Amino acid sequence: MDLTLVSHHLCPYVQRAAIVLHEKGVPFERRWVDLAAKPDWFNAVSPLGKTPVLLVGGDPVFESAVICEYLDETLAPRLHPADALLRARHRGWMEFGSSVLNTIWAYYTAPDAAAPQAQREVLEARFAQLEQALHPQGPFFAGAGFCIVDAVFAPVFRYFGTFEALGEPGWFSRTPRVGAWRAALAQRPSVRAAAVADYDARLRAFLRERASELSRRMQ
Repeated sequence: MDLTLVSHHLCPYVQRAAIVLHEKGVPFERRWVDLAAKPDWFNAVSPLGKTPVLLVGGDPVFESAVICEYLDETLAPRLHPADALLRARHRGWMEFGSSVLNTIWAYYTAPDAAAPQAQREVLEARFAQLEQALHPQGPFFAGAGFCIVDAVFAPVFRYFGTFEALGEPGWFSRTPRVGAWRAALAQRPSVRAAAVADYDARLRAFLRERASELSRRMQ
């Protein structure tokens, strides 16, 4: 199968698709695009103008959740549970992960001093919900086996190393299971391979340009 993952360097949704591809152990090409100057070929394969797009022998599949589902249906090993009810629950937590990414965006683009704290409280409430949903023995979301929910949350957690380095610590002090899950995901080879080597520097530069409260703190 000829697979190309059309990617943006900072997109967490690209990372989740790349993680699944690495977990499947199949070769694939990365094709990078600048979303500020989208080439015509990209607009032709991405109806929403977003990454990721998976080109399967030239045929485009867009939206990260759809890409992950397609890969899991067509390539071993399966990362979704065999049980239909568990599989549906996992899909719900995948959507939960996308909601958390939206709140992270609201946090780092918050325009004034009060707004980041409000968004932080929302994020910590979401982590408290995750704390109750995680398998008690870990190390991953559903226990010993890596699943697509893990692929969804690994890019979520990647933001917080940068936030902590910028003087915003203690995100997981009240959710030790989530903190342990985050640490286990950070060591997973597929997770490490999904992001570019200079991800942190790129993220810092991106945050610095937001004209937000966080970017002012970075100065």
